[in-house]
Amino acid sequence: MSKVQNPTKVITGVNTRWSYANVWDAKSINGGAPKYSVSLIIPKSDTVTINKIKAAIQAAYEEGESKLKGSAKVCPALDVIKNPLRDGDKERPGDEAYANSYFINANSATAPGIVDADCQPILDRSEVYSGVYGRASINLYAFNSNGNRGIACGLNNLQKMRDGEPLGGKSSAESDFATDDDDDFLS
Repeated sequence: MSKVQNPTKVITGVNTRWSYANVWDAKSINGGAPKYSVSLIIPKSDTVTINKIKAAIQAAYEEGESKLKGSAKVCPALDVIKNPLRDGDKERPGDEAYANSYFINANSATAPGIVDADCQPILDRSEVYSGVYGRASINLYAFNSNGNRGIACGLNNLQKMRDGEPLGGKSSAESDFATDDDDDFLS
């Protein structure tokens, strides 16, 4: 039995870093429907993943031409509609986490499956946070709503490969209390 290849589906590389990891509870953005989401930071050196995403964007564009066209006579060119693959150096200058990387925001109305490197389900929420490294299963698709047209990225599943420095500036309880220093400002 041969495996059917979906040209709009991509599994990212193991050096993809997760940011804004909202993968346990769906959240509403600007009053919209609640969604699970994550920003996937992909090093520019991971050309295999970047090229797979670019090919999937092209496939989603071709697959969704009639949707993108809408009531117009012709479909707008791919380079003028919203593209989910963005350049961290240009869009997030000064943010070290996004330096020398591309990023793509993926979301879903349904919770993603989350497993560890051995494909065992991760149940402890503290194991998955903004800053970990892992692979993501994503799907690219065309959208056309309220005059906005482009390619969007759906989130399927996540596989944590290794821990990373937490993003967002929040320290962990372990690091806060790891020393015996008594920072008593009254002394």
